[in-house]
Amino acid sequence: MGPVKVQEMSFHNRWFSGSPALAVAAGLLVGPSWAARSGTNAPSDLLHYWPQWRGPLANGVAPQANPPVEWSEKKNVRWKIPLAGKSHSSPIVFGDRVFLMAAEPVGPDLPPVLDQAPGVHDSVPVTHRHEYSVQAIRRTDGQLAWKTVVCEVFPHEGGHVTGSPASNSPITDGESVYAFFGSRGLYCLGVDGALKWQKNLGRMQTLHAHGEGSSPVLAGDTLIVCWDHEGDSFLHAFDKGTGRQLWKVARDEKTSWSTPLVVTEPGGVPQVVVSATKRVRGYDIATGGALWECAGLSDNVVSSPVYHHGLVIAGNSYYQQAMLAIRPAGAKGDVTGTGQVVWKLNRSTPYVSTPLLYDDALYFVRHNQNVLSRLDPATGRARGDALRLDGIRDFVFASPVGAAGRLYVTGRDGTTVVLRHDSQNATLATNHLDDSFSASPALVDGEFYLRGERFLYCLAEK
Repeated sequence: MGPVKVQEMSFHNRWFSGSPALAVAAGLLVGPSWAARSGTNAPSDLLHYWPQWRGPLANGVAPQANPPVEWSEKKNVRWKIPLAGKSHSSPIVFGDRVFLMAAEPVGPDLPPVLDQAPGVHDSVPVTHRHEYSVQAIRRTDGQLAWKTVVCEVFPHEGGHVTGSPASNSPITDGESVYAFFGSRGLYCLGVDGALKWQKNLGRMQTLHAHGEGSSPVLAGDTLIVCWDHEGDSFLHAFDKGTGRQLWKVARDEKTSWSTPLVVTEPGGVPQVVVSATKRVRGYDIATGGALWECAGLSDNVVSSPVYHHGLVIAGNSYYQQAMLAIRPAGAKGDVTGTGQVVWKLNRSTPYVSTPLLYDDALYFVRHNQNVLSRLDPATGRARGDALRLDGIRDFVFASPVGAAGRLYVTGRDGTTVVLRHDSQNATLATNHLDDSFSASPALVDGEFYLRGERFLYCLAEK
């Protein structure tokens, strides 16, 4: 590991709004809807921010946000800042900060190193050492509050042309920021940018050298990391305060890029669900013990699972298309082909992006295309015809998000289509920015944050 550098520190200890207990309680928020988990509503301040990839409820919805409907390079851009390097890590937002992970080429050009993984295609050679950092940006004006460089290395894989050397996303509980750079390590930083602890989990060898991308999740005081690759795969659990390993469970899996999902049902065992090629599996958060498993997905699982009123919904699309709705309550052992699988789908399923679960509607993008499917998550039945997202002319990698009765779907070509969240899903706006977007948006208050390959945008009504 290279030296840790902290630059441009400027922070206040009580930087978040809301109750003093927010930082502690926020760790309990990740996972499915509080209403579904406990029969109660979450305190309003806990739902206010975007503390992890997929938002406060891990379903893509910002329940208290009201972002703009229309924007362009000349309209409703509060600020726009340049970014160094190519990173598809999604931003998170808490208090008055936007947190980013980044990988920036540094030093002189070096002889290109080409990937040699079996089946490698459309790969980008490595030509520079990279500086991996966590950054905090002020929401008010886009200025850098701090930047902490956690390591500087020469990446051992170049990755796919559509990927990036830093595609995992951070997570925060309001007291710390957790950044998982895969082969470059797992880091816990204070909200002032100071390094608290770090772990080196080894080196990943990803399928076809496509790069790394699974993000960590929090379950109370437990930080969970999935390590699926072409070598020995594991699920890790760490004490979020100290970094002490709580358990480590071997997984019979090849490379997956999906992010785990925390599920806690009334009277049930808190569990973490991981979607992957051979099986979707549920694990006891306290011990790491396997609770259940279910086959049915295909290779290259990138899309992450969501949860709706007792159902875990997992899907993917590569060689085959598949989506499963599994009831974890009462599930034991291999539940493939049993009544625990409530419904299945074998067409129009998502590949890279993760579904949006908004109220009683499930939205997802077909493979990487500009077609949006709409389902009843309880039954898997279609809600009207699929919608072509006119205006998007490239792949859709970013996951759709929702707020204020609207859906937002962003394509790699810089176009975001905004639709009404109702039975018709009428298009409200088609917006374009001069950048390419693979990272998923973050929504807080009246703000819509989009991380492109060249810029970070804060979009808000003026």
